Amino acid sequence: MNIEFKYHHIGIPYKEPVPGEEYLIQYKFYHYGYETNEFGIEWMRYEEDCQLPELVKNVPHVAFEVKDIYEAIKGRKVIIEPNSPSEGVIVAFIEDNGAPVELIQQK
Repeated sequence: MNIEFKYHHIGIPYKEPVPGEEYLIQYKFYHYGYETNEFGIEWMRYEEDCQLPELVKNVPHVAFEVKDIYEAIKGRKVIIEPNSPSEGVIVAFIEDNGAPVELIQQK
């Protein structure tokens, strides 16, 4: 497998509401910072009834951009199947050595 992984951002869970956070209703979580943070940090706050895996909700993740998300997840432990949280983007999460890793494909 010859997949190129390009660093995209780090996601860090947080607990308290902050000004400027945006809500993704389909996933029941808030996020902020990625668009404005010079280090590519995205903070993520999850609703109690959010159905995403506990690993994603509680452990920081690193995200990488890939050209073909379906090739990139082959043979890996997928914990969130490919989906489109926003226009023009497909994301999936895998678990690697106990840590969540987000893979992103720009359409």
